[in-house]
Amino acid sequence: MESEVRTVALRTGISVPCFVQGQLDQTDDGGVPLLLLHAWSESWGSFDRLIASLPSHVLVAPDLRGHGGAEKPENAYSLEDIVEDVAALLEALGVTRAHVLGSSSGAYVAQQLALAHAQQVASLVLVGAPLSLHGKPPFANEVDSLSDPISENWVRESLSWYRLLHRVPASYIEDRVRDGLAMPAAIWKASLRGFYEAVPPTEAGTISVPTLILWGAHDHLVPRQHQETLRERIPGSRLKIYKQTGHLVLWECPERVAEDVKVFLKKFIKGA
Repeated sequence: MESEVRTVALRTGISVPCFVQGQLDQTDDGGVPLLLLHAWSESWGSFDRLIASLPSHVLVAPDLRGHGGAEKPENAYSLEDIVEDVAALLEALGVTRAHVLGSSSGAYVAQQLALAHAQQVASLVLVGAPLSLHGKPPFANEVDSLSDPISENWVRESLSWYRLLHRVPASYIEDRVRDGLAMPAAIWKASLRGFYEAVPPTEAGTISVPTLILWGAHDHLVPRQHQETLRERIPGSRLKIYKQTGHLVLWECPERVAEDVKVFLKKFIKGA
């Protein structure tokens, strides 16, 4: 499928780059593409290995506010602000509904989108998804001490917060370092604050779309009990556990995530 990176102006007042693969009005399941939402401090490029394993799927992958090549206003980084950007992106692209895959904090955004804009969400795939980010995390003080220019050494060291049990290509790691350096100190702070000050989505309402939860058995940030609770709070959801995998399931097992996504989405394809 052909692909391109578009600059999309949103009704929320900012413009964001957005990777688009395929024709948005020509998907197999009646015009419902797969929307990819990246994690905090990353960019849509963090999905490049997943995208390579989904060559026949219509995909939409934006940089979220303040990240990557997206505009970086000084304020408006609450969870609700980010979700409104995503809803506005779908509107600007003429996408009525989308399947939504979120990685790590991107899965938190996906949950809130399914709650606040249920009519736009056909299904969810939550990869390494937090149940709650409420309350300051242990590394918040370290982030609050950041100043510009961001230290490349600090960004590299911050990646060690996430244990990796599978080999991840060095070029992929370097791309994530560049993602971190693209964020000014104020955005590191404001975007993190937006997550930990938010009411957890599943405490604010009930998510009622078909949901697949993918979790690494050695995730030291998101415990299994939280995944079980997430499954219980989303009626009909399914939890699949990846053995010998840490928090960054997308980094470690993109091909396996792609296969699980294909199987999950097949049920929505007409005639399948």
